[in-house]
Amino acid sequence: MKVIITGATGMVGEGVLHECLHHKDIEEILVVNRRSLGLQHPKLKELIHANFFDLSAVENKFKGYDACFFCLGVSSVGKNEPEYFRLTYSLTMEFANVLSKQNPNMTFCYISGAGANSAEKGKSMWARIKGKTENDLQKLAFKRAYCFRPAFIRPTKGLKNTHKFYIYIDFLYPLFLLLFSKYVCTLKELSLAIINAARIGYPISVMEVRDIVKLSKQ
Repeated sequence: MKVIITGATGMVGEGVLHECLHHKDIEEILVVNRRSLGLQHPKLKELIHANFFDLSAVENKFKGYDACFFCLGVSSVGKNEPEYFRLTYSLTMEFANVLSKQNPNMTFCYISGAGANSAEKGKSMWARIKGKTENDLQKLAFKRAYCFRPAFIRPTKGLKNTHKFYIYIDFLYPLFLLLFSKYVCTLKELSLAIINAARIGYPISVMEVRDIVKLSKQ
């Protein structure tokens, strides 16, 4: 497969990129970032583009790819609803719309989050917006679109973009796994599930943690 990855300077995106670089079924990776990763690898190509709301200058570079792993995202902390909507829904849909026109046979994989609200209702602003993003991605002309809802993610050791929060409480992972198994997965499991969704598919389009873990082993 030839894949596109966004958000590779973040924790999840870096983990997905790491597994893609080592996966036998992935022959080419185009990373689309605002700044360079400073990484070289025979599989890796890098496209630096500052404005994800206007892709007109680079959209022709997206042709011929089999999958997109969209790992770009922001926290809702400190943001009002219009700002979070723009940086979550609008940005994602702009990118996805361009890709769907360039590659109708593409599989699009979106990192959402546990608790996203598919009904697009409720008090939680971020959950409504994530739910709307999930719903509208399903309407685009992709071969398949999958949404992943991780909760607690155990980071992959040795990667540089791990959130400090996860580093500090990593020792509690065995306890979390025992008590809250349906909310806990590793970054490796999430990354492999995303790759496998593009490789072999999955019967449902919105995956909770148990689906993520199951798919990672296939």
